[in-house]
Amino acid sequence: MKIYPIEAGNFKLDGGAMFGVVPKTLWNRTNPADENNLIDIAARCMLIEDGKRLILIDTGMGNKQSEKFFSYYSLWGNHSLDSSLQKIGFHRDDITDVFMSHLHFDHCGGSVNWNKDKTGYEVAFKNAKYWTNENHWQWATKPNNREKASFLHENIIPMHESGQLHFIEKPDSDFGFSDEMNFGIYYVDGHTEKMMIPHIKYNDKTIVFCADLLPTAGHLPLPYVMGYDTRPLLTMPEKEKFLKTAAENNFYLWLEHDAHNEIITVENTEKGVRLKEVFHCDEILR
Repeated sequence: MKIYPIEAGNFKLDGGAMFGVVPKTLWNRTNPADENNLIDIAARCMLIEDGKRLILIDTGMGNKQSEKFFSYYSLWGNHSLDSSLQKIGFHRDDITDVFMSHLHFDHCGGSVNWNKDKTGYEVAFKNAKYWTNENHWQWATKPNNREKASFLHENIIPMHESGQLHFIEKPDSDFGFSDEMNFGIYYVDGHTEKMMIPHIKYNDKTIVFCADLLPTAGHLPLPYVMGYDTRPLLTMPEKEKFLKTAAENNFYLWLEHDAHNEIITVENTEKGVRLKEVFHCDEILR
């Protein structure tokens, strides 16, 4: 097995929204804001080469939205999904599986593209199976008023219409091994219904793709919960359980949204679970 970082693009989000009720004087220490109160955000996806399979976890925002839409997110940098794949010798047509942690636009927007005539949409990975779970699919296709702006019809419905959409079988508990993916998955409901957190065994390590359970290293303290979470009081015990396990087992935490800290480990302290070490992806994956 080989694992590669796929940088699908950088953008900015409002720091207050990213940290909820936490005062700026606190979160600004780890995630400094610019003059517009915006903080740096990454879309650091993961590619797993496992035998004949190429599994892409999340796909970033994509590029099919309007200029007005992207202006809200202050895109920056030169990263793109295609250039990241090309850098390691792959093409989007090589992808066999697209695993989506959840279906918010900044995690699955790159899964669907315009068609050639820009008259409609088509899946961006024509040879891939697309994976979500049925509970989350129902939640995303019949969105509540809070999340409507994050579940975009054009990002989601073409997956089903293509016939390439598949559902992962969820276990009865909140954690289980997925035979479909060949890795473990932690299911959480605080951010959105049944978001999936992959746990990948890599050599002698466990690498965890944190998605929006832990967006950045600055979100380690339990009350540091995003304003985007639908059930913030549920996020906290889910995050507490996860971080305790991560500290006890020395998990390597892959931070999808942290533009400056790629992978971290954590440890138990008197103040709770806190940052232990920071790594670049190539230090862990080489």
